[in-house]
Amino acid sequence: MSEVTVRKQRPKHLALNEIRLPLPGFVSILHRISGAGLFLMLPFLLFLLDRSLGSADSFQTFAAIVGHPLVKLLLIGLLWAYMHHFCAGIRFLLLDLHKGVDLQPARSSARMVLIVSLVLTVIIGVKLW
Repeated sequence: MSEVTVRKQRPKHLALNEIRLPLPGFVSILHRISGAGLFLMLPFLLFLLDRSLGSADSFQTFAAIVGHPLVKLLLIGLLWAYMHHFCAGIRFLLLDLHKGVDLQPARSSARMVLIVSLVLTVIIGVKLW
């Protein structure tokens, strides 16, 4: 008996702009990006914490830094990153427990992660602005 293996022609170069990523994959990539962003911005957040707790003069420095509109936008972006990372982390923990691994529940939970993280960001961001 002879076995004949038929090999598919695979692309030599992967065209990333032609790949249509499903919503759960998009949430997964955003989870990684938000985690990396939070990690990279940790020195800045620790600096702000130090300025806010040091003394009355250092608190004035903190208030001046945080009062700038671009810093507020950066902090709202970090707030979204935290909310998304938190919500997606809960989703991934549930997936690890084999809850919602079928196609439709996975899509629904990915959609809910995006909606809940954005809504929480808007609610908390409005209160903090």
